[in-house]
Amino acid sequence: MAQPDSVRYIGRFAPSPTGPLHLGSLYTALASFLDARSHGGRWLLRIDDLDTPRNVAGAAERIIDTLFGFGLQWDDEIAFQSQHLDEYAAAIERLRERGLIYRCICSRAKLADSPDRYPGYCRNQNPDPSQAHALRLACPNQDVRFIDRLQGPMRQNLAEQVGDFVVLRKDRIFAYQLAVIVDDCRQGVNHVVRGYDLLDSTPRQCYLYQLFGQAPPTYAHIPVIVDGNGQKLSKQSRAAAVSTHSGARTLYRLLCLLNQAPPPSLRNASIADLVDWGIRHWQPAQLSGVARISQPVAHDY
Repeated sequence: MAQPDSVRYIGRFAPSPTGPLHLGSLYTALASFLDARSHGGRWLLRIDDLDTPRNVAGAAERIIDTLFGFGLQWDDEIAFQSQHLDEYAAAIERLRERGLIYRCICSRAKLADSPDRYPGYCRNQNPDPSQAHALRLACPNQDVRFIDRLQGPMRQNLAEQVGDFVVLRKDRIFAYQLAVIVDDCRQGVNHVVRGYDLLDSTPRQCYLYQLFGQAPPTYAHIPVIVDGNGQKLSKQSRAAAVSTHSGARTLYRLLCLLNQAPPPSLRNASIADLVDWGIRHWQPAQLSGVARISQPVAHDY
């Protein structure tokens, strides 16, 4: 899991193939892309396809085609999590050898009254390994701190606020928190631009970086787009898929949502010209301290 010595900016976009890109996911991809390119950095594309029950046939190909159609060209070959299962297993084994993980047989029903923090029911119980179980990482009672480029200083006590968290699910699927660390270390990712909704996951990931002896990337959590009801645009909320047929208009709209204030003269610009303008004028500070951005109606653009 060693990271390269190079200090060149390496960013990434890592969508899950659970459906096509919608405005919110393309918004995140664009911010990540512009941040990387404005720093003269590399931008990697990784398909997070570990959660096989939720994967949709053809979604990965559609995501790739959409990014390409919007002028967001990645570097290197596209990575797929499903091709690196041995690496996740090796990371689990390293934690196991250090006595940092334990079996958990708790059902969702048992944890229904504790949705935000695991109470530690199985931590000292040593359940029978023949029972269906997840693996949890034991968390110490100490603060994890990091500074987010946009949201400022962050602090979380994992034991008090989250509890021991899952690194291998009961269905034997490696958990996101573990896999993303292994992936980013392998690819040398040192800058992560993603949605505010993932800010709460970051201390867990920082703790895993610490356990594996790696420096965490620099994080920038951008605001999420919400609809008129204050609900985040997502596949769960049935956000509509974006189309390249009106690609330039959509890109102009996204630059506005990213608070980049593109000039009205770009309303009829090409995709290539909009992307070029975005790289040259990228100002992430316009998003500082913002958690949510409301989506105006399309004709406001």
